[in-house]
Amino acid sequence: MAKKEISEENVRRVLEAAGVEVDDIKVKALVAALKEVNIDEVIKSAAIPVAAPAAAAPAAAPAEAKEEKKEEEKKEEEKKEEVSEEEIAAGLEALFG
Repeated sequence: MAKKEISEENVRRVLEAAGVEVDDIKVKALVAALKEVNIDEVIKSAAIPVAAPAAAAPAAAPAEAKEEKKEEEKKEEEKKEEVSEEEIAAGLEALFG
């Protein structure tokens, strides 16, 4: 562990290095919330090993791909519904002028 102090400046640096837009209010709230927390103890007592999320990331990719595919199918289905509604409207217009 780096043993760096959790300060507004350090959090801001990390966020900026990650390319995240920094919200000073949220940074202050985060630092205040973590002020009394011993990060090393929290990590030791965590049920999931620290390295596990990195290993799980490749497994998440297929799930995301499936979800994206479902969203695309849903959009295509909505398009079909829109087309059929337009056809219905055109048919009604032809009947009733």
